[in-house]
Amino acid sequence: MPRILGIDHGTVRIGLALSDEMELVASPLKTLANGPQVIQEIARLVRAKHVSKIVIGLPIRMDGFKGTAIERVEKFADLLGKALDHEVPIDFSDERLSSKTAERALKREGHEIDPKEGVVDQLAATIVLQDYLNSQRGPESYLLPDDSFEMPWMTDPQDQRSRRRHE
Repeated sequence: MPRILGIDHGTVRIGLALSDEMELVASPLKTLANGPQVIQEIARLVRAKHVSKIVIGLPIRMDGFKGTAIERVEKFADLLGKALDHEVPIDFSDERLSSKTAERALKREGHEIDPKEGVVDQLAATIVLQDYLNSQRGPESYLLPDDSFEMPWMTDPQDQRSRRRHE
């Protein structure tokens, strides 16, 4: 079954994440050193993992405008598309604060952050991909409890009191 690959593109490292086959959950995959062979390595991964779509984090500035980093990412996406003979669609997703969110999550869990390990890059790619997956499903696909199931914590306290008097 096809999967979606998430990419957090950095000038030094590139974080990768992969969706499950149902395209519901993103998981960290690996971190690659950004260099001359990285496009071919990602292309090999795309084929090996049966990736049907690629989502690349777009580094939009906090003020909402495009910066020079976007040009770098768009050039990377163009080269990757060519390496894949444009057979795998490439989409973009806003990645603002994904690396900061990843760092905060790791610190909150008590992990030491070593940039050389690339864990932040993988987690940032996972955040970008999960945001994309969530946006594709929309709110109507969220799992909600059946209305016929009684949930005492959601019942109005007035209703609970009147029910107890009638029992």
